[in-house]
Amino acid sequence: MTTPQDLLFVALDVPADRPVEQGDLSLALAAAELLDLLVAQVVTLRDEQVVPVSGHLTGDPMLDKAAASLIRTEPYESAEDWLWRRGDGLSAAYRDELEHTGPSGSGLRQLFRRADRSVDRIDSEARRHAADRWARHEPLLVGLAAALGIEDPDHEETATTAEHAEHAENAENDTADKADKADKVDDRVAVVLAALGEALTELEAVRQRRRIEEDAFDNVWRAP
Repeated sequence: MTTPQDLLFVALDVPADRPVEQGDLSLALAAAELLDLLVAQVVTLRDEQVVPVSGHLTGDPMLDKAAASLIRTEPYESAEDWLWRRGDGLSAAYRDELEHTGPSGSGLRQLFRRADRSVDRIDSEARRHAADRWARHEPLLVGLAAALGIEDPDHEETATTAEHAEHAENAENDTADKADKADKVDDRVAVVLAALGEALTELEAVRQRRRIEEDAFDNVWRAP
């Protein structure tokens, strides 16, 4: 399982302070991909620029697609530019991927389309993996979820971005090999989370401008 897949299940299963917009989720999934690519040493960050360093495959179709879409010529692109480009429609892409490859097939399709959260939730290895990471308060997953307004109720305090970066070497500790790779991610996690925060803020500003414009348009037609 990958961080984007786990984040998707957390977004579905854990109550948020506000409804998670698909655009916000897409940006967060792109950030999760970038963090996994950093852990896998497929990319590195030079200041805020995403620099490919390896062409090896991760073994996950979506992460490999992400790696294949990297800009491999200078001046490369910033982490935030990556989020906007890669994040376009990404939540729908992950939904489709899980619908077709997930162990529960049609059950996943029903889950994504349900209007009522009381609908019985399917059980799957993917969901259990995400729930386990969430229960262990893994910093990468907690940091990404927090950006979407999904807080960990079991934590007495919400970790800061700096704390997520400080403890990033423990975020992928499913195996010793992953832990060794995560040790190289360090403060670059903070760069990705900061870029995600900026992108989400910008997206919300765009929504607010649209709402104001739509309200103004409606008022024109309502005026006597």
